Amino acid sequence: MQGKRTASFQDLAAGKVSAPEARYHATATGHTTPQDAAVEVSEKDKIIHNIMTQYLPRDVDSILKQIVNHVEYTLARTKYNFDEQHAYQATAYSVRDRLIESWNDTQQYFTEKDVKRVYYLSMEFLMGRYLNNALLNLGIESQYQGALKKLGFDLDEVEHQERDPGLGNGGLGRLAACFMDSLATINYPAWGYGIRYKYGMFEQRISKEGYQIEIPDYWLTAGNPWEIERLDVKYPVRFYGEIKHNGKHYEWQGGEVVTAIAYDSPIPGYDTYNTLNLRLWSATPASEFDLDSFSRGDYYSAVASKEAAEKISSVLYPNDATEAGKELRLKQQHFFVSATLQDVVRRFKKKDRPLTELHTKVAIQLNDTHPTIGIAELMRIFMDHESMGWSAAWATTTKVFSYTNHTVLPEALERWSVDLVEKLLPRHMQIIYEINRRHLEEVVKKYPGDGDKLMRMSIIEEGFPKMVRMAVLAVVGSHHVNGVAAIHSGLVKSRLFPDFYKEQPDKFLNMTNGVTPRRWMQSANPALSEVISRWLETDEWVSNYELCRGLEQFVDSADMQREFREAKRTNKKRVAERIKKEFGVEVSTDAMFDIQVKRIHEYKRQLMNVLSIICRYNAIKRMTPAEKEECVPRVCIIGGKAAAGYVIAKHIIRLINGVSKVVNNDKDVGDLLKVFFMTNYNVTLAEDIIPANDISQHISTAGMEASGTSNMKFVMNGGLIIGTMDGANIEIREEIGNDNMFIFGLLEEEIDRARNELKYGGYQHTDSRLQEAMKQIEANKYCGKDVSEPLLKNLQPYNDYYLVTRDFSSYMDAQARVDEEYKNQTSWVKKTITSVARMGKFSSDRTIREYGEQIWNLEATPFVPSSVAYKTV
Repeated sequence: MQGKRTASFQDLAAGKVSAPEARYHATATGHTTPQDAAVEVSEKDKIIHNIMTQYLPRDVDSILKQIVNHVEYTLARTKYNFDEQHAYQATAYSVRDRLIESWNDTQQYFTEKDVKRVYYLSMEFLMGRYLNNALLNLGIESQYQGALKKLGFDLDEVEHQERDPGLGNGGLGRLAACFMDSLATINYPAWGYGIRYKYGMFEQRISKEGYQIEIPDYWLTAGNPWEIERLDVKYPVRFYGEIKHNGKHYEWQGGEVVTAIAYDSPIPGYDTYNTLNLRLWSATPASEFDLDSFSRGDYYSAVASKEAAEKISSVLYPNDATEAGKELRLKQQHFFVSATLQDVVRRFKKKDRPLTELHTKVAIQLNDTHPTIGIAELMRIFMDHESMGWSAAWATTTKVFSYTNHTVLPEALERWSVDLVEKLLPRHMQIIYEINRRHLEEVVKKYPGDGDKLMRMSIIEEGFPKMVRMAVLAVVGSHHVNGVAAIHSGLVKSRLFPDFYKEQPDKFLNMTNGVTPRRWMQSANPALSEVISRWLETDEWVSNYELCRGLEQFVDSADMQREFREAKRTNKKRVAERIKKEFGVEVSTDAMFDIQVKRIHEYKRQLMNVLSIICRYNAIKRMTPAEKEECVPRVCIIGGKAAAGYVIAKHIIRLINGVSKVVNNDKDVGDLLKVFFMTNYNVTLAEDIIPANDISQHISTAGMEASGTSNMKFVMNGGLIIGTMDGANIEIREEIGNDNMFIFGLLEEEIDRARNELKYGGYQHTDSRLQEAMKQIEANKYCGKDVSEPLLKNLQPYNDYYLVTRDFSSYMDAQARVDEEYKNQTSWVKKTITSVARMGKFSSDRTIREYGEQIWNLEATPFVPSSVAYKTV
């Protein structure tokens, strides 16, 4: 592209424009050399001139050449002989080249503008596959499709060579990934920080008998072309040791020191030049090899430190049923927050200003309680390394941190024994004690003699053993605390932290979660996305989902209804093919696809789902031929991982597989009911399954699910919900209307009374369908005694904490309404169109804007150096 030069070489040399702006202008105008021969070119000018190179071209032939070059020069393969895996790797490197261009310029632009950044700290980042998402966000999918076609490859098949990064498990990690996408798209200056898990959580397999088996997730065996190893970015992280005072400040000495190595992955925004960074830490020993031990013949000791260090970043959520497991989990948390905070402080200190101004350029978001030890760690850095006094250090720390609570489950509000913290992080325990002492002094001043309040508000929980309550530390050390759905935020105030809320009501906010339409519609569901864009006559809804409201004006159009149904059939066909391949069973795309995919946990009540499937199976067995003609066929799909140490959750998986085996092999049932447990649920599997849903189940016990985000994804993809009044279901109903959901069950305010009724005999379930299903389980029709006995014990009134039996009849009534509604396909598709149109609130773009405005005080900083649109370059 030729044209008038908008940024002169002289301007660049004089510092009037930034290097990123210059490169942008050079590409846009086609100029890469000084235009004024009279300008004396200094050495500095020459260096800057070298930066003014054009961006990589975007035409098909240039992309083809770059892919082939990566095959030869990066992969060291012959350009005449490479397979789909090599094509994927070369393509990924080619796309990464473009991301690095924009990543470098974005970061330099942020630095030159001296912007305030948010640092998002999360133990999980469930990113999913990178390639397709990057191509769509960069707007170059068609060019890569054309280039690969010329090479004899299909882009879809090449994309399927990529493995899901093993960096998360469920909603927490996927939310973090959606937030990174939205942060980049909205042009907020941000970094994500976490751990580079070598083996993920685990890869789930199912044995012949139907039990979950955990094996390491070797997601890095073929390398990861999206990451950049930063061997020059590393920090020491200490554990154990002792504390000494040198007369001025405390020194933490001895113990074990590991090195945190940075791995960076660029995160592109949609329809913007801005590209953010996800920095993950990998643990290595401070000393790689003990030569003395090796020379003595003690070969194990020679590599012992290496093995001990690498454990830290090996597995997501090590089983904490043992003391060793608890210690490793706390090690992980301190490891990644310590490296992160050292990195953040280093970046801030590049400018000459006092650390007491850190909050003016830094906001740190704690994604749940896992990174909370960072509050004590920042205090340690301030006082022990930067010689700040306590008051200044604490005032600065509390202005920097904010905390997102994701759960009301007691086991997820982490508590560490004082003994463990003193052993592993002795300096931090000193600091936590002092934080608590000063905090309780303020409480005593306001409430003298109120010992109960003192105990409730203390960071230290007295008992045997004493415990550090990390959620309380997070509240005390943060300037804002937020829940993730309206009902959950209410419970955070009334149930979790009522005393703190009474003292500082303005500190507590609600930030209802959201999901990115780029990943969960444009990428996962191109069939429906094309329909939406065609009827709206724009694809701008991808970055402004509120535009989908315009679909409502066409809800009565027979053409739109037909196109929605065709898109759904396309997606159901893809899942049907997957089922045929994995299970050898053919399913009809005319059947209702009934889906529940999420982490396996008792409060999410997959057990209630499978009990209803047994009841449906029994009912079909008793039907006359005429009744079967009226029966709505269902394909029931359940998926999710049970934590390795969660025995009851693993029993539920075994029961599901037992029911699947019985139902799918019963000729009397035929196509009226099929049941499948989809193995190793991850982002890629979700992208296949979610667009195919007709109905999805979000049936947690009221008051137990903080928000949920899969419910949002399912509705955006043209399905309806059967669910309780829990989490974001409540707000989804407010947006799409009660007539477009199937609500059942107790309300949150009725839960405590219902539990007491079950416990003390005031209520006994009398549903004959449930009784029959339980008797069949007891008779070991679907599983053995090792599974049936503990599951049935948990369904006894005195044990049924999650109220499966109490809500069951209401749940079955809702299922009957689903069947009846589905028979009228015109009415059903109108409900789905209306629901898709009204889901604008649940875009993560809206959520992130609220965080930026109400908590982080951020400004959008788009890199737009000229009027020439980036996509025309």
